Formats: sequence, C-alpha cells, structure tokens
Amino acid sequence: MEGKNIKKNKNNNASAEKNSVKNTAAEIKSRKELRRTGFYYSFLTIILLFCLIQIGFSAILNISKLVAYKAKIITLRKTLNDAENHNKNLKEEIKLYSTTQNLEGIARNTLKMAGEDEVLIIINKTENKTKKEDKKSEVHNAE
Repeated sequence: MEGKNIKKNKNNNASAEKNSVKNTAAEIKSRKELRRTGFYYSFLTIILLFCLIQIGFSAILNISKLVAYKAKIITLRKTLNDAENHNKNLKEEIKLYSTTQNLEGIARNTLKMAGEDEVLIIINKTENKTKKEDKKSEVHNAE
C-alpha cells in the first residue's frame, strides 16, 4: 500500500506541478492582457483629453471672434447712420442752393458781384488794413 501511496503522491505532485505551471502561464497571459488593455485605455484617455482641450480652445476662439464681429457691426452701423444723416444734410443744402435767389445772394455776398442794372460799391474797413499792415511790418522787421 505504501507503494501505491507513493505513486499516488508522485502523480499528485506531478499533476500539481503541471497545474502550477499552467496556472503561472495563465497568470502571465492574463497579466499581459491586463497590461495591453491598460495601455489601450491610457492611450484612449490621452486622446480623449487632447480632443476635449482642442474643442475647448476652439470654442473660446469662436466666442472671441463672435464678440469682435459684433463690435465691428455696431461701429459699422453707427458709421452708416452718420453717413445717411450727412447725405440728408447735403441734399437739403443742394435744395437750398439750387434756387436762383440763393445763388444770387451767394454771388453778391461772397463773390462781390452785382446785377446788370446795379453798381457795386465796396467799402473797405480801415481797421482791417491797418492790422494787416502792422502784421506785414512785423514780418519785415523780424527778417
């Protein structure tokens, strides 16, 4: 019996060694698979973070451009309104100056012109001449 027990023990030991070798091989495989999946998860996490950073940066740029464009639109609208008001004023002035009475008044006052049957008399003020002569003499004396 003892011989049978020894054989059984040897068989048990051999099978235990085989099982332990199988277990270590299975553990090594499972560890390798865990490392691979861990690497894949880490890699995917890094890519995901990069994408999130890129999306955030793009969103900030778009918002800043939107604000800048709105400011430009406001300034352009203000410029347009000013130009339209200026055009209205110019059109009113054109209407004023297009009548013959106004043109005649402008010619008489600014251009010193007279009508066909009129005689033009120009009276120069002596104060203006004396001031101009004084300025001219000061310029000549300074030279």
